[in-house]
Amino acid sequence: MIFDTDILVWVQRGNEKAADWVDNAPNRSISVHTYLEFIQDAKNSSQLKDAKKYLSAAGFTLLPFNEEISHRAMVYLEEYGLSHGMGVGDALIAATAVEHGLPLATGNAKHFRAIRDLELKVFKP
Repeated sequence: MIFDTDILVWVQRGNEKAADWVDNAPNRSISVHTYLEFIQDAKNSSQLKDAKKYLSAAGFTLLPFNEEISHRAMVYLEEYGLSHGMGVGDALIAATAVEHGLPLATGNAKHFRAIRDLELKVFKP
């Protein structure tokens, strides 16, 4: 399963339901974009260190971009950017999930619902 950034932020804020959701996932992955968003949220070097430590301790696999993900993200942005307000980050995260054949865990289902190829696992805090 690929986790959207919002789930990781909920965990960092102490949401036990989100932490349980992550802990109970058999396979944990994140896209490079999620990694970048997550560490960008750090306000200082201590928070950055904690964020990286969490990702490592939780056993997340980092899924890099490739040509197929990039192309699919472009298609998603062209298809859903204007009609559904999809942004670049969501297009990249969704494309990563679809290209790897993995469901996407997110609390922001409205950002992704239009994508028929994407299996969503919706988190409700």
